[in-house]
Amino acid sequence: MLDPDQDYTVELGLDEPDDPETLKRKLAAQLGTSVASLPPLELRKRSIDARRGRVKFHLILGVKGPEVPLGGAPLREVSGEPVVIIGGGPAGLFCAYELARAGVPAVVLDRGKDVQARRRDLKGLTQHGRVDPDSNYCFGEGGAGTYSDGKLYTRSHKRGDVRDVIEVLALHGAPADILVDARPHIGSNKLPKVITALREALERVGSSVRFGARVADLIVREGKAIGVRLASGEEVLGRAVVAATGHSARDVHALLERAGVRLEEKPFAMGVRIEHPQPLIDGIQYGKAGRPRHPKLPAASYKLAYTPADKRGAFSFCMCPGGWIVPASTEQDGLVVNGMSLSRRDSPYANSGLVVAIELADLARLGIGGVALQRKLEQAAARAGGGELRAPATRATDFVAGRGSTTVPGTSYEPGLAAGDIGEVLDATGIPLAARLREALKVFDQQMRGYLTSEAVLVGVESRTSSPVRVPRNNTTLMSPDLVALYPCGEGAGYAGGIVSAALDGIRVARAITGA
Repeated sequence: MLDPDQDYTVELGLDEPDDPETLKRKLAAQLGTSVASLPPLELRKRSIDARRGRVKFHLILGVKGPEVPLGGAPLREVSGEPVVIIGGGPAGLFCAYELARAGVPAVVLDRGKDVQARRRDLKGLTQHGRVDPDSNYCFGEGGAGTYSDGKLYTRSHKRGDVRDVIEVLALHGAPADILVDARPHIGSNKLPKVITALREALERVGSSVRFGARVADLIVREGKAIGVRLASGEEVLGRAVVAATGHSARDVHALLERAGVRLEEKPFAMGVRIEHPQPLIDGIQYGKAGRPRHPKLPAASYKLAYTPADKRGAFSFCMCPGGWIVPASTEQDGLVVNGMSLSRRDSPYANSGLVVAIELADLARLGIGGVALQRKLEQAAARAGGGELRAPATRATDFVAGRGSTTVPGTSYEPGLAAGDIGEVLDATGIPLAARLREALKVFDQQMRGYLTSEAVLVGVESRTSSPVRVPRNNTTLMSPDLVALYPCGEGAGYAGGIVSAALDGIRVARAITGA
């Protein structure tokens, strides 16, 4: 008799069938029992093990329990005074969703556009180098994650129920595979529809999401946040205000300061995107099974980190197998790049952030704030690219040799690359980013033989890995100590670093507001 609370692991080779009957036979053989004696099983988790040169699938099975509806507690019709939420990204949307589970209405205000209208502005970015400061890869329905890959893995398991977030996304149209994949991914082609469905579910129960609603100021009466004033002059009032903007909403930090809310500098990271041909990464990671890639295998990914004795190393960030590098600028005079991939991950390129930690001591030595340092690097990159969002770029081998490139390989980055010396751009910060990345690349080439190659190109700059600012809040109430009924939340407030962790923080804040 199998324990219904226990997991059972089955390994499959690449050429073994993975149908339910095969899995039952494998498990029965492992347990020394008959197939007929096994109860109905369910797949709980799926991962790939490519270590030691032999690629195999790890499948975790368990006894199938009673059917439980996806998405946990349902939404309720809402009534009463609303909570005003600044930002329609995962933190803001999941905060509104959790409030609606408690019957509390929300008004979600987003400076950008809905996903369909937003697509036109993204074309303006990629094809014409034109930045709309309110509608771009960072701002608009669903936030930065909507068109930036939709990766759902997180380290934030102690902050809340990750499974709840995953199930809510699946309930609103995300692929069912995200419920079992060890590294779940929706894709930038599918996530917009999921976000729209989530918004429509909120609207059906009485909450609202408004676009083109840029917040210009907080409204404070008798030391309490009671609403916001939009750029149009309209006032939106409520029982509390949640500041749930992303890491790039720099004007929101400014309006918080005007309202007497303290901001703190916090560590973050900056660097470049590195792009390789995807077949090269497949071969490194999968060995023979990646040359060419076995049809059962997804585009290979990687995760790299190097920490020298002084603790100032470098690491890969937001790796996008089979993906594209995209312009993530929010200001016309600054250049920022990010990565994304579609659900199929079928681009011929692999890209990843390759970044160096920026510590508070660095900022103190330079006498500069984190946002100002980001701007300094972004503006240097824009100048080096020559305009129209062309990105400065250097072959990895030239970069490690300390020289610029006169030519660069093909790229997924549509505005185009400008061959040159990305090291000079990085050094404009006054921090030895280039030297640290050169050292790290040599180590990464030992960890992944062939990683350092003239086929790889460094594209600048990746400067918005996380918010360089934290908005303090009480650890228990999650409220600002400076302003009653103001709840800092998500990435822009310094409490999250991706779709899932931002969603979890939104849920936590909603529960703090309702006392759940």
